[in-house]
Amino acid sequence: MSDWLHNLPVAWMALLVFVATYLVAGGIYGVVMALAGGERVRTFKAMSPGMLPPLGIIFGLFVAFLAVQVWSDFDRAQTAVNREASALRAVVLLIASFPGEPETHMRALVRRHIEEAAMQEWPAMSRQRATLTMIPAPLAEALQLTLALTPRGDGQVAAQREIIASLQNALDARRQRIIVSGSTVNWVKWTAVLLQATCTLLAIAMVHSDNRATAAIAMGLFATGVAVSVVLIASHNAPFTGDISVGPDLLLQVMPEGRIPASSPRD
Repeated sequence: MSDWLHNLPVAWMALLVFVATYLVAGGIYGVVMALAGGERVRTFKAMSPGMLPPLGIIFGLFVAFLAVQVWSDFDRAQTAVNREASALRAVVLLIASFPGEPETHMRALVRRHIEEAAMQEWPAMSRQRATLTMIPAPLAEALQLTLALTPRGDGQVAAQREIIASLQNALDARRQRIIVSGSTVNWVKWTAVLLQATCTLLAIAMVHSDNRATAAIAMGLFATGVAVSVVLIASHNAPFTGDISVGPDLLLQVMPEGRIPASSPRD
């Protein structure tokens, strides 16, 4: 689905999807009822009502497959952000073992990374344009800083080792969230679901073509189910886009306090 739809507030997205679904259902109803006359009505009525359950089941399976993908991607996005925030928090705590300039510099780098992630990477991820070619310069510099430290005593040796592991963990979590940001339900899957819904609506109209009120009620109920399913999937389709999305809140919560010193300019 288009980016503009994902960026709509959920209420407006729901309104648009429901209106479009009812219009399609109404169009199918109108065409079938207009054709249901003379020999055609007998042809329509000859269609077995037993076709409706299999068609509905197939539609339900398609929706379930899409929902599994969408919610899995959403969970992976949340997990990646949680892991990145935890790793950065560990770096901020452990660097206290190296007081003075190393601690100040490291805290500034972590702060800079979080600011760049929130201000630059998140908008790119929301548009699904973030790529792994976007180098996290602050984290790379933080890793070089840690490797250049000269530990004194077993405590600082252990702290240096843990800081390196935490920075690598943060880098891997960042890679994961950028990869997940590009995951979405492709047009082939959407086409299959919507085509199956259309076929089911058409079958309902034909089976009940001799009773317009029954056909209208049955099609209205199924169309409502289709619209609800589409809104549910579309609102979670892009993990970093729209009202229901994963934001940088956790990263901002672990941001070290203080301003970035002049010796650590932005890239």
